[in-house]
Amino acid sequence: MSVSVCMATYNGEKYVARQLRSILEQLDDGDEVIVIDDCSTDGTAETVMALGDRRISVYRNERNKGEVFSFGRAIALAKNAVLFLSDQDDVWIPGRVSLMQQRLAESGANVVSANFRWIDAAGNPIDVPYDGVASRDSRRHAKNIVDIFLGKTNYFGCAMAFRREFVPVVAPIPSFVESHDLWLALAGNLARSNVHADELTLLKRKHGSNATSTVSPRSLYRKIRSRFVFALSLAVLFVRYRRTARGGDLPSTQS
Repeated sequence: MSVSVCMATYNGEKYVARQLRSILEQLDDGDEVIVIDDCSTDGTAETVMALGDRRISVYRNERNKGEVFSFGRAIALAKNAVLFLSDQDDVWIPGRVSLMQQRLAESGANVVSANFRWIDAAGNPIDVPYDGVASRDSRRHAKNIVDIFLGKTNYFGCAMAFRREFVPVVAPIPSFVESHDLWLALAGNLARSNVHADELTLLKRKHGSNATSTVSPRSLYRKIRSRFVFALSLAVLFVRYRRTARGGDLPSTQS
């Protein structure tokens, strides 16, 4: 199962090389890393290219458009059988790629979601409250969708991967979507095809300049808007899933 890693970067010069090394160590020659740089003002793109690995391709947005757009662009460019999403400042735990490939193969699911451990800027473990996923909930799709609606922090894109056949369902990501993490999680659960892995598969770094969002309280306006986006996302994903499933392009889903 060849791998495409989709990474969005923005002013991540400090950590991106460490992250990419932890990824590249787990990839084969035919795998690829698609890096979309969102108009960084530091040396992020140059740092990535300086690694000199032919499996890495770097693309730059013409203007700053945010991580959701950048991840969507990376997904559209990816060519291989399994797509992983990656933040610029984390560290992948050895064995992550093979474990998640195995879970996809064994389950027949389109999406696999795993867990992680929080670390600080120096790489030390820290306690940050989040819910995570549990294997016992892999088939509790309605519950998982309700948890997303309630704002539980079960799913993070950096801890997820999905099959190429599922791309027509999740891409392109509409401009109204606030979180690529929850968009992908909704898609997998709506399709009844999201297997959970209990294992910790990466170290997620929390620091003062994270490009993607971490766990933080939201205003009342943001909460109301998020509920509207949730409903609209479900509608769009339902239509896409039915269209793709009718075309016979998806593998069999979980029961």
